[in-house]
Amino acid sequence: MNNILYYRTKQIIFRAGSYFMNWRTPEILQGEFVYEDLMTKFNDKDRVLIVTDNVLKELGLLDKLTDALDFKKIPYVIYHKTLPNPTVTNIEEALSFYYLNNCTKIIGFGGGSPIDCAKIVAARVVCPKKSVKSMEGFQKIHRKLPYLIAVPTTAGTGSETTIAAVITDDTTHEKIVISDMNLVPHCAVMDYMLTLGLPKFITATTGMDALTHAIEAFIGNSNTKQTRIDSLLAIKLIHENLYTAYMDGSNSSARIAMQTASYNAGKAFTRAYVGNVHAMAHTLGGAYNLAHGLANSVILPVVLREYGSKISKQLSCISDHIGICEKNDSVLIKAMKLIFWIEDLNKIMGIPNSIPEINTADIKMLSKRAFKEANPFYPVPEIWSVAKFEKVFLKLKGENQ
Repeated sequence: MNNILYYRTKQIIFRAGSYFMNWRTPEILQGEFVYEDLMTKFNDKDRVLIVTDNVLKELGLLDKLTDALDFKKIPYVIYHKTLPNPTVTNIEEALSFYYLNNCTKIIGFGGGSPIDCAKIVAARVVCPKKSVKSMEGFQKIHRKLPYLIAVPTTAGTGSETTIAAVITDDTTHEKIVISDMNLVPHCAVMDYMLTLGLPKFITATTGMDALTHAIEAFIGNSNTKQTRIDSLLAIKLIHENLYTAYMDGSNSSARIAMQTASYNAGKAFTRAYVGNVHAMAHTLGGAYNLAHGLANSVILPVVLREYGSKISKQLSCISDHIGICEKNDSVLIKAMKLIFWIEDLNKIMGIPNSIPEINTADIKMLSKRAFKEANPFYPVPEIWSVAKFEKVFLKLKGENQ
């Protein structure tokens, strides 16, 4: 009980202080001439580090960006070894590219992994004496980053607008969650054409990642009027467009809507923060290299069920907003209909309802790590003990006892 009081006190203090913080958003570039507009951000003295992954490089998705840089004669170097769960080694390798090529600006090109990697490379540039591990937590950077551009290629992470980055410790396989106001990119390039034709499973899990961001922001105790607006907009867009984008990867209107949803969900959770779903997903990502979007997709309905009546009012509000319930339904029925919708959406998009990769022998360790991440700062509807995390990890593995 004393620990719970301590955690809630810290969260209240943080929420009060957040009203005095500089919650900036990136400059958004979008439209037919987005890369021409982007080139106005460079001058003839700039040298650019592009942080991406090998798949995107091999697919040629960087071509429009690099063609524009070539046309303007802006020198650049590409670091393309970012892993799906970016590591400290990725950061240090990319940082060496930055120094060896006398770079001045950084572009994170890809999903959340390359963008998070680019963020922490930029942080290491301005904090050369700080290790990645020493940046863990909130507001440990305190310095303005080199000009940072995010080019998202999926519609899910919202990393192009958040204060957060998540890096994996190569040695311990623990997730290092870093949050700092200075990690918000200066500019976000919203080129929906990069998302056309994404594989179905990537479309599904990244879309559910955005849904998780929006719902956790909405049900948490640190939401504001604006984060609730952003969350509900994101959830409605996902409800109306995710399955369409999944079934028809070339549907441009659905792709644009999902990019907008991801951005707004990112805006919401960067201010209102996330919760136990993310604490568990980050832990599983570090331990088993499980893709973050997939982990969130499976965990979300399980955690919502565990919260039970504590979040019925919030979930019923979402159900009303997206129109999946009857006017005369009770609050509890409206809440359950939202969870049923999430479970059904996962099912029709081929997302499993369990995570068999979980090793029973690891559950105590996983639970301690999730508990440590969540507390004291995640403003969750219910603070869970290590034992409660163990129970939920067992459910995720498919074992209910």
